[in-house]
Amino acid sequence: MVLKIRIAIMQFLQYFVWGSWMMTIGAWWFHTQHWSGAQFGAIFSTMGIASLFMPALTGIIADRWINAEKLYGALHLCGAAILFYIPHVNNPTTMFWVMLINMCFYMPTISFERTISYSSMESAKMNIFKEYPPIRVFGTVGFIAAMWIISLLHLETSSRMFYVAGSAALILGVYGFTMPKCLPLGKSTGSLVSALGLDAFKLFKYYKMALFLIFSMLLGAAQQLTNAYGDTFLHSFADFVIYKTTLLVKYPAIIMSISQISEVGFIFAIPLFIRRFGIKNVMLLSMVAWVFRFGLLGFGNPIGGLWMIVLSCIVYGMAFDFFNISGSLYVETQVDPGFRASAQGLFMFMSNGVGAFIGSFSSGWMISEFFTNQIGTIHWQGWSGVWVVFATYSLILAVLFFILFQHKHDSQESVKVYH
Repeated sequence: MVLKIRIAIMQFLQYFVWGSWMMTIGAWWFHTQHWSGAQFGAIFSTMGIASLFMPALTGIIADRWINAEKLYGALHLCGAAILFYIPHVNNPTTMFWVMLINMCFYMPTISFERTISYSSMESAKMNIFKEYPPIRVFGTVGFIAAMWIISLLHLETSSRMFYVAGSAALILGVYGFTMPKCLPLGKSTGSLVSALGLDAFKLFKYYKMALFLIFSMLLGAAQQLTNAYGDTFLHSFADFVIYKTTLLVKYPAIIMSISQISEVGFIFAIPLFIRRFGIKNVMLLSMVAWVFRFGLLGFGNPIGGLWMIVLSCIVYGMAFDFFNISGSLYVETQVDPGFRASAQGLFMFMSNGVGAFIGSFSSGWMISEFFTNQIGTIHWQGWSGVWVVFATYSLILAVLFFILFQHKHDSQESVKVYH
């Protein structure tokens, strides 16, 4: 029980750090700093850039030289220093490089959190498949708690949100060093190419797997868009007197946190949906859900259309979880166990790396080029057009996936095809 509590605290703080700024940085960027959409797209692309190489590089270090829990703590301490520095940045170019360094420290900790959790639970003879998911929920609770604190303290458009994130990162950095030891176990195993997961690229030789990975990239381009722009969009309603005093304008981050609350429920629903409909249809449901996620935001408003925005947040749980988790399970069921880690790494590389990078840059350019006014700001009417474009993109993606990706549902979903 003590170990479960310790891991739950780590999970809570891990995602509290991220939730303190991820959903609200756009409001600070556009409404306080008045920087451009194209430059903001570059900022959000730092997550994708960091995901391209940092998890693999730090993974090699943890496998061969340094305990995972020590590296985990050190990365968070470095990240805390960067977060404390961000409020002093006064131009978007410098902000890009500072945020890139921050993401290079943060993104590897997501995989280290899992490594530390799995390792310590296995050492304690715990069933990770049964006991880890309920503990992981505390990560989502941490993300939600951070959003609520930032919103209730009215820090959504203030650089002080980064002090909150930095403080949590500092606490977690120290706490990480106290976690159970995860000793390096791979000092003499495997080549550098295998360690980096580069041998997984041979999966592109197979048509169906290549198609799946390409769709992972294309959907990955859309997955962070509401996280990047959602809070900013809700703040834009403050420009209208009729909406200025509404709950949605006063506490937009709290409204957006419904998305994370929804994730918890849909995570538990995934096994039932896969058994009933199969992995392909669950992934297809995710793409259709993204159409509704974007479309409902496009037509919602704080008074008569508040239900649309709330429903959009509820739909987010299905949109985000159904592809990420079922996609991971698809890789698991199709790839030989000896090739599993590299294949999963490639899936993450395509969706959270390449896809997120493309989505951040292209969306920032599109918004700056077509939906901002002459003084570089974007109001509610402009955001409506943005969400409709994103919804159309998701609909095209869903139709193409339905037609092109052929996968027969097997109730067991356990056939290893690729070696």
